[in-house]
Amino acid sequence: MADKLKITLVKSPIGAVPKHKKTVEALGLRKMNKTVEMPDNAAVRGMINQVSHLVKVEEV
Repeated sequence: MADKLKITLVKSPIGAVPKHKKTVEALGLRKMNKTVEMPDNAAVRGMINQVSHLVKVEEV
């Protein structure tokens, strides 16, 4: 596993389940096509798994 993950919001969470909207915001993603770097740990992987249909992930 890499030590960091690049997470990009590629689909709008407007019509998503409210829990998924909060998860996207907790990842630090506020706008479309913005990218954040997060540590690669179980908590972040779980959040990504929950909103995998809205984000694109790359290992850094």
